[in-house]
Amino acid sequence: MSEDATWPFPVPLHLDPALPTPLYHQMYLAIRAQIRSGDIPPGAMLPGELHLARIFNVSRITVKRALSELADDGLLDRQRGRGTVVTSAVPSPVVKGAFDNLVESLTLMGLETQIELLEADTLAAEGAIADQLEIEAGSPVQRSIRRRKLQGEPFSYLVNHIPADIAAHWTRKDLASTSMLVLLERAGFKPVDADQWIMAVAAEPAVAAALDVDVGSPLLKVARVMRDASGRVVQLIHSHYRSDRFQYHVTTRERRPLADD
Repeated sequence: MSEDATWPFPVPLHLDPALPTPLYHQMYLAIRAQIRSGDIPPGAMLPGELHLARIFNVSRITVKRALSELADDGLLDRQRGRGTVVTSAVPSPVVKGAFDNLVESLTLMGLETQIELLEADTLAAEGAIADQLEIEAGSPVQRSIRRRKLQGEPFSYLVNHIPADIAAHWTRKDLASTSMLVLLERAGFKPVDADQWIMAVAAEPAVAAALDVDVGSPLLKVARVMRDASGRVVQLIHSHYRSDRFQYHVTTRERRPLADD
């Protein structure tokens, strides 16, 4: 960042040319995050292109592209002779899930978000995949990678492993349009309970590109094993959620009176 120029809003923005994400997109993501958080308020005037280029040590072409994308999103109003003005600080919609009513929450997510199929193939289950699906190593499974979008923006990156005999009940077209919970129920393998593990992770390049975030951005990762009424494992899913688009809600209840201290 140039010593003779300052960013006039609360949080400094830093671009890293070593990242695989193009500089214009890093700039786009960073400014968009500040607008949505309210750090850059509605009506605020951004510095001119040349000033921004000095601030972030990038070319004017890089600045122009970043601002153009923000304007296309409706977050900036670029007027000749007036400058660039923030038009909206409306927060992104957030999908909320719950531990105490998991299946219903996942079904609700299916109604609120749109599916995009990225990959689908059949492979032999090995190692941890076979163990978690409780099948013999080498057994065929369907692996599908799907992305969900919320109001047109990436929301989650989902890697599903399903035993091949179960996955035989649907088509690639079904994978591109229908919730996995719905597919499983239609096939007669409705999930009724689940074990899951939740952790914070940094976005790896492939996941970052799919979710439209910087490499290394914080994500919420959920690994989930789902069983049907017979106790059979019918789904293993590893989900990565953008932390700005998803929240998990947990309600805890004491089942018996607490003992006196």
